[in-house]
Amino acid sequence: MARLKDGDQEAFTTLFDRHVRLVRRICARILRNETEAEDVAQEVFLFVQRKSNLFDSSKGSALSWIVHMAYQRAIERRRYLVARHFYTREDISETDERVAGQPVIEDDYCPEVVFGRNGLERLLASLSEDQRETLRLHFFQGYTLAEIAANLHQPLGNIRHHYYRGLDKLRKQMFRK
Repeated sequence: MARLKDGDQEAFTTLFDRHVRLVRRICARILRNETEAEDVAQEVFLFVQRKSNLFDSSKGSALSWIVHMAYQRAIERRRYLVARHFYTREDISETDERVAGQPVIEDDYCPEVVFGRNGLERLLASLSEDQRETLRLHFFQGYTLAEIAANLHQPLGNIRHHYYRGLDKLRKQMFRK
């Protein structure tokens, strides 16, 4: 690890060769998918290479640090995959029948019926560009706020701000008499 901190690429290769099978096994056990386990193992070693300066030998061995990173990354990926029904392989079209009503998509939306002529433009004009984009990605693309933050390269706190302020502005505009 000391050599890796100094930028020695051969040290990284040695570290990778020694521990990649263990990391892959840990990830495969948690994720139950070899392809995903391979991806996470690569992420772990890229993290180790980039953040080798964070390693503190007084707190434990390099192996324990790498294993800890593997567990963390694999659990994060598993949560991500579970939220997207990766393990159930449930097709969205199959779940349509169980959902009350049909899902709304951007193309099916007829704003003139709800807001009247020029009403939608007035509503959208009251929002900032960030608020419009955040609400569009959330409601029409189905992204979570964390995914929107990553997509727009903004902190999650900013995205939450855009989301809630945008909803508040829309609510006030719609119910204004």
